[in-house]
Amino acid sequence: MHKYEDLLVYQKALVYTKTVRTTLKKFPAEELYGLTSQFRRAADSIVLNITEGAGNYSNKEFGKFLMYSLRSGFECKGCIAIAATNDYVDSKLEQQLLNDTNEIIAMLDGLYKSLNN
Repeated sequence: MHKYEDLLVYQKALVYTKTVRTTLKKFPAEELYGLTSQFRRAADSIVLNITEGAGNYSNKEFGKFLMYSLRSGFECKGCIAIAATNDYVDSKLEQQLLNDTNEIIAMLDGLYKSLNN
């Protein structure tokens, strides 16, 4: 089993979920069951897959869940693009969200690669 609580990417992903939730409070009510829900679930999925994967004894299995987390990060990027296109976020917030997302994706990729070396 892996100590996920000590992973910087896990800690950053937790903070990211809070940032996403704060952002989503500004979305229109008609998006509650659409983009708002999808974005929140994708952000949460990053954290949850790291946690679930850490419960495995093998690096290969942990790596599989890190890939799920990474894909959820890309899903978040799509949500950010949709939000920006529909003017739910301004360009400054869009860039902040993208920077945070890209950092988490890069960290997940690095962790995945380190497991396979």
